[in-house]
Amino acid sequence: MKIAVLGTGMVGRTIAGALAGLGHDVVIGTRDPQATLARTEPDMMGTPPFAQWHAANSGVGVAAFADAAAGAELVVNATNGGGSLAALTAAGSGNLAGKVIMDIANPLDFSQGMPPSLNPVNTDSLGEQIQRTFPEAKVVKTLNTMTASVMVDPSRVAGGEHSVFVSGNDADAKAAVTGILKSFGHRDVIDLGDITSARGAEMILPIWLRIWGALGTGEFNFKIAR
Repeated sequence: MKIAVLGTGMVGRTIAGALAGLGHDVVIGTRDPQATLARTEPDMMGTPPFAQWHAANSGVGVAAFADAAAGAELVVNATNGGGSLAALTAAGSGNLAGKVIMDIANPLDFSQGMPPSLNPVNTDSLGEQIQRTFPEAKVVKTLNTMTASVMVDPSRVAGGEHSVFVSGNDADAKAAVTGILKSFGHRDVIDLGDITSARGAEMILPIWLRIWGALGTGEFNFKIAR
C-alpha cells in the first residue's frame, strides 16, 4: 500500500519505519523537505536530526505535505496535535478526499505549562475536528493511547496482551486500519464507535501522562479486562 506519514518527529519516524519494514511504499510528509533534511541539531524534545534517521531509512521517501498525500492511498496523521489541522490543510483537501486518515495525534495544550491539558476536550476531539474539516476523508482515530515504540511493537509490553482502540464513521476505513494494527502485532482491537468516540480515546492522555511520570517510562499500555 502507498502510505503517507505526515510528521517527522519520533512518532512519525517510528510509524514510517515500521510500515516500510512491512513492505509498504512509504513517504514522510513535512512542510519543507529541504529544511527538514538540513537540520543538524536535535529538536526541542531532544530527538536527533531527521537526516540522521533518514540515512538509516533511505527507503522512506520525503516530500512536502501535498506531494506526500497526493500519491498515497492512506494518510497517517502523526503531526503535533496543535498543528494537525494546518498540516492536513497544507496536504490539501483534494488530496485527502476519499482516503483513510489514520489519526494518531493528541491535542495537547502546553499553554499553561506541564503537564499539558487537552484542547479540544469533553464535547469535541481532534479526530472530530479533522473529520469536519475534511468531510470527504475517512478519519479513524487510533494508537494515540500509547508511546510510539509500543504502537509498532506491542510485544514490548506484557507480551502484547493489551488493548488498542479505533473510532470512525466508516466501517471499511476502520477495517483497513485494523488490518494495519494487526500487522504491527496488536491482537485486542476494540471498536469504540463513530468518530465522536475519539473524545474518550483522547481523554485517556491525562492519566497516561501521569502514569508515565510515576513509572519513569512510556512503555506501558492499558488492557481492557473482560
